[in-house]
Amino acid sequence: MTKRIGILTSGGDCAGLNATIRAVTLRAHHGHGWTTVGLRYGTLGLLERPVQAVTLDPDRLSAALARQGGTFLGSTNRGNPFAFPMPDGSRKDRSAEMVEGLKQLGLDGLIGVGGDGSLAILRKLLGPSGIPFVGIPKTIDNDVGQTERAIGYSTAVAIATEALDRLQPTGASHDRTMVLEVMGRDAGHIAIAAGIAGGADIVLIPEIRWRLENVVEHIAALRTVGRTSALVVVAEAAGQSDEAADPSADAPDHGVGDWLAKRLAKATGAEARATVLGHVQRGAMPTAEDRLLASALGVRAVDLLAEGKGDHMVAWWNRQVIDVPLSKVVGKSRTVDPDGTLVRTARALGICLGDAA
Repeated sequence: MTKRIGILTSGGDCAGLNATIRAVTLRAHHGHGWTTVGLRYGTLGLLERPVQAVTLDPDRLSAALARQGGTFLGSTNRGNPFAFPMPDGSRKDRSAEMVEGLKQLGLDGLIGVGGDGSLAILRKLLGPSGIPFVGIPKTIDNDVGQTERAIGYSTAVAIATEALDRLQPTGASHDRTMVLEVMGRDAGHIAIAAGIAGGADIVLIPEIRWRLENVVEHIAALRTVGRTSALVVVAEAAGQSDEAADPSADAPDHGVGDWLAKRLAKATGAEARATVLGHVQRGAMPTAEDRLLASALGVRAVDLLAEGKGDHMVAWWNRQVIDVPLSKVVGKSRTVDPDGTLVRTARALGICLGDAA
């Protein structure tokens, strides 16, 4: 009997998701003779009757699909199955409805592509169902535990680096401090990587406590050697550090990037401008690295189901694909190591991290 496996994308979108779906479908068909069913809009499609799902035709998933950003299946970053928001404002456990939807599809296994939050929810949802589940890590924040890379991170760093490449000339032309706010809800991986690659002068991340006065002093030091502009990268979550955005501060309706630019202009007497990349980091043509990672992880995820190894996540480690129990992943996010290679590299290049001028 031909097996039927499902795949869904959950959480925020990112580059490389379509390449992942393609790899799973092709491996299932050509490697095992299986049928792959794509679930629409993450877990939300499981609440519809009939369930919103589509049988994926491997002959229609050409290489062109791998070049496209986003996810053609759709995704969701809302609607926790165990506390689903209802129209009247209440919360309801609708997990049983979703499990019933999975059973109606007749699936022999499910592959979920998501970040740490999505993987935790999917694991809890699938646990009592008896349907084997394998996770694939994707998040531009790159904070999923037990993997060196998550799908979407490479593209996000490339976009942030390109933004710095574009901001530097305009900052130099007008003697301005250019502040770039990048995503990173709980971790500064994008900020530290793009800051190094893009030649930033200052990088502020949530893992390192920073002070505004140190940033101001570093900009002043740059001016003493003839520099009239500066590049600053700040992770959106760096606002949790010293002297960061506060609801009672002078920019309560804006993120840390706007707050920082305003404070720097006041402290230095020079113009400062903030650019918030926001969702620009998510929706883009994936880099070659993200396409490669998506393909390798997608193939291995199917093989894990074939081996009967459910409740695992595929991961990239030491230049190869491995698998790890999901129990070692969920609830254990991976943030920037303050003593790690990238932080040491940044310091060695003279980049200010805000803990010292």
